[in-house]
Amino acid sequence: MLLPVNLTFGAVLAALLVLAATVAALAHLGRSREIAVAGVRAAVQLAAVSLVIGWVVKAVPLLLAFLMLMYAVAVRTAGRRITRNETWWWAGVPIAAGVVPVVATLLLTGLVPVKGIALIPVTGILIGGALTVTVLGGRRALDELEQRRGEVEAGMALGLADRDARMEVAREPASDALLPGLDQTRTVGLVTLPGAFVGMLLGGASPLEAGAVQLFVLVALMAVQAVAVALVLELVARGWMHRGAGEGGTHRP
Repeated sequence: MLLPVNLTFGAVLAALLVLAATVAALAHLGRSREIAVAGVRAAVQLAAVSLVIGWVVKAVPLLLAFLMLMYAVAVRTAGRRITRNETWWWAGVPIAAGVVPVVATLLLTGLVPVKGIALIPVTGILIGGALTVTVLGGRRALDELEQRRGEVEAGMALGLADRDARMEVAREPASDALLPGLDQTRTVGLVTLPGAFVGMLLGGASPLEAGAVQLFVLVALMAVQAVAVALVLELVARGWMHRGAGEGGTHRP
């Protein structure tokens, strides 16, 4: 075991969480409470999931229900990060469009068996990646449209369709959501050894096998994230995801 789960583990974990929240508070980042809550939630949720996974892997219906729960939580989390109005649920489109084809391909080709012990972590990684870029891409696109509204109106005045004018302004900022994944892929093995690689090694796999699995995960993530960013950008450009004036943003474009 990489880390022994004992009192020392708990004390160090608590100290790191307090440190993160304290630094955020002292720097006036406005996220100290969120950091503390996120840490506590993570501990509770991981404890619960550790117990549940051993149960759901025994039956395909339970496995599918658990995957749908993962997806629903991701949609809610991403959507409410992008907007607080009724359009938040559109976040489900880019997440599903990115994840479903990749997972289906893995299952149809037999690279991943229909077993919880393999399907849950792989799907979870992909959903998590799609969630992250959907939030970043959606927020950056809406922020840019709000700040550069004059440019959008100028484009429409010149004859561009509403969607095209918004796309010209929001495309590049939204694409920044891909940078963390790109940097992780470009520097893998040189700067970091990601979780899949380390987990495979700890599980007894050879370095070559672990490297192959990690490479597959990274490339699959790039595919998922590219689709998710492209679609959330399209949703924002078409005005299907927007911010209402009551939440500190703009009306529907």
